[in-house]
Amino acid sequence: MSRVTLSTGQTVTVPLETAATVTGLVLPADSDAVAELLPGGLEPVRVTPNRGVVTVMAVEYHRIGDDAMGPYDELAVVLASTPRPSRPLAPLATGDYGGYVHSLPVTTEPARALGDEVWGLPKTVARISHHDEAGRRTTSVVEDGDHVLTVEIPRPRTWPAAHGTTSYAVRDGRLEQFSLDTDGRFGVRPLSNDFDVMVGYHDRSATLLDLDLGDRALAQVAFEGTVTYGAGRPVA
Repeated sequence: MSRVTLSTGQTVTVPLETAATVTGLVLPADSDAVAELLPGGLEPVRVTPNRGVVTVMAVEYHRIGDDAMGPYDELAVVLASTPRPSRPLAPLATGDYGGYVHSLPVTTEPARALGDEVWGLPKTVARISHHDEAGRRTTSVVEDGDHVLTVEIPRPRTWPAAHGTTSYAVRDGRLEQFSLDTDGRFGVRPLSNDFDVMVGYHDRSATLLDLDLGDRALAQVAFEGTVTYGAGRPVA
């Protein structure tokens, strides 16, 4: 374990355990557009020769480490990717893939410093609001005074489960990977068009439009429990 003191004064221990509530969409997207957003060393995971995978996740962090900082919210746009060339669907079958975080607005400056300084994550500070009604969560992001994105996602029923995956980021010019382990209650609803994605007018909104996100989700997901982030290491 290692201790890191952020530029904002907080000290965190890595691996870092957090408590979070997550609602997300797994969407098909234009694979060439996904590839253009990935750093060197990563390729998009494809579900068909022309379609990649993008996950949009609305997250509330209730606890960060030993209350190292206050709770915060975020909205992550994550590109499914792999460090090795592959045929469509092959990485999904073998598990040889992870997620490259393309966009990660958060609600506090310490949260931004945490992601940037420890893992190289592209966090920015924005205004994020959540609204829950009738089993659905609506999350909106406003940054620099402009609407970036709003997503409305039903929360599927959950069951106890644990899952581990890999995330990728570029830190100090080097592609790194780190583990992301979850333990709590998971829910998945496959192949649904019961959701809404409303893209705004921020500069990053144009990038989201270029991804040509599908109008039928590969899955809707929900999670509540602990999320533990490991230390970054170079991609082999």
